[in-house]
Amino acid sequence: MTFRNSLTKFARSKECSAQPLRFLRFCGEGVLFAPIGAHSRQGCLRSKMITIRKSEDRGHFDLGWLDTYHTFSFDQYYDPAHMHFRSLRVINEDRVQPGQGFPTHSHRDMEIITYILSGALEHRDSMGNGSVIRPGDVQRMTAGTGVSHSEFNASDTEPVHLLQIWILPNARNLPPGYEQKAFTDEERRGKLRLIASDDGREGSVTIHQDARVYATLLGAEQRAEHTLAENRYAWLQVARGAIRLNEVELKQGDGAAVSNETRLGIVARDEAEVLLFDLA
Repeated sequence: MTFRNSLTKFARSKECSAQPLRFLRFCGEGVLFAPIGAHSRQGCLRSKMITIRKSEDRGHFDLGWLDTYHTFSFDQYYDPAHMHFRSLRVINEDRVQPGQGFPTHSHRDMEIITYILSGALEHRDSMGNGSVIRPGDVQRMTAGTGVSHSEFNASDTEPVHLLQIWILPNARNLPPGYEQKAFTDEERRGKLRLIASDDGREGSVTIHQDARVYATLLGAEQRAEHTLAENRYAWLQVARGAIRLNEVELKQGDGAAVSNETRLGIVARDEAEVLLFDLA
């Protein structure tokens, strides 16, 4: 089976569809994101109510044209202990070689966010949208009743490094939609800048889920803080550099699931770029 066919098969599978969020369990002092009935500690380290998903424990495939890491189960990578966290379904870290990319494939019932770390990605879809996404740009696509799109490295010489994020929507069969906005380095430097939310506030892109996504750029020893409301959860993803989350050390590619915490302090060990998901 080709990568394109396997990707399309996954996009149409039950695994990819919006399911009731009944899979979350608590295990000891940490969060275990596993189907009901499953119990595994593989790939996780726990500190109080922060569960670390280490970079090297992610699913990894090097296809030549694509070097990809999967935080959660995706396509050919399946780990029942890492299916999703709350409504956060996918975080794929992709490096696409010059002139290469994902041929046209389909999705439905998913909120898809693309965040570029370096390089440029050319996007075309069945809604008639065509654009090039660069660092600082945030693209949101509501797959809804169904959408097809392609993504290719827009450069013939430079690779593109990106995060592809899928969030389960709050309803099925939504009308497909597209949105793209730019956030400057100044907007993100030294503070958590809201880049996606359920109501588009503060100039963020709009997603159909009770979730808020923040991005920050931090210099060495610079600090950003976030307060979680009661009954809210968080996922933090280190896109670049190394940080300390409260008392937990994290490096590039690491993720952390957070529950039963109120204040989150993020301190950069060196130049760092971080995404924070505030989830119901």
